Amino acid sequence: MNINKNMNTSKRKFSVIGCGRVGICLAAFLFKKEYEPAGFFSRSRTSAQAARAAAGCGTVFDTAADCARAGDIVFVTTPDGLIETICGDLVQQKALGPQTLVFHLSGAHSSEILAPAKQAGAIVGSIHPLQSFTPYEPGQANPFEGINISVEGDPDAVSQGKDIASALGARAFAIPTESKTLYHASAVVASNYLVTLVRFALTLLMETGLKEDVAFEILSPLIQGTLFNIGSKGCTRALTGPVVRGDHETVFRHLADIDEKTPQFSTLYRLLGAHTLDIAKAGEGLPEEAEEILSKLFEM
Repeated sequence: MNINKNMNTSKRKFSVIGCGRVGICLAAFLFKKEYEPAGFFSRSRTSAQAARAAAGCGTVFDTAADCARAGDIVFVTTPDGLIETICGDLVQQKALGPQTLVFHLSGAHSSEILAPAKQAGAIVGSIHPLQSFTPYEPGQANPFEGINISVEGDPDAVSQGKDIASALGARAFAIPTESKTLYHASAVVASNYLVTLVRFALTLLMETGLKEDVAFEILSPLIQGTLFNIGSKGCTRALTGPVVRGDHETVFRHLADIDEKTPQFSTLYRLLGAHTLDIAKAGEGLPEEAEEILSKLFEM
């Protein structure tokens, strides 16, 4: 179908290919705005039926191609490893009309993975919600409300992607296509590696004899306070502790105990310390002697 045919109607028709957690939530909450579900397809027909039930209308199709033909906008919400294959199949079966808008929702891939669709005349882009999704439940709160969604791709796709994000109640921001991988790496560090960092801190505190839940309860206000300070002051001004004070004697004692009692974290502590020293130097700076000693302590 051609997206321009329905731009002036009250509802824009969309299809969802791959009805997992994100696809079902997209169907449920985008329908409640100015978009109308047209079709659903998933390898599991049960999943496609669940998406249809969440949306309240639309058709469950037996093939991805028939599903795509039903919509002006096609969302490919499959696992990352299937996006390219699905796109190729849609093109091969001539399921994408001129100016059909095709989005995938992967964080790791850019819209370039949809190149075959673009060559066939479609408008391509990616939208990625910075959110973890739980299984959809009827009556649940909108998981898109207030979150941030990245958008990249063809200019028209970026514009339409921003509209879709707004309709979902989210905030959209555009990124260059060539920067998608670094964007995703940033999200992984902020989400996944933060878990690793907290686990590191918990392990050290548990060495004092505390249980993990107690250790987390103790550290949680410190973690939350640090995040608040970063948000209100920025990283440089939010930094506290022995490194920014140039307290190399305390750092030396930390390393001595970590090397002895939790040696699996020795390298990580030194790496984090070295990067923390860079932040400290970008601020008010350190006495030259303290900076040199800290640099040597953090050497591998």
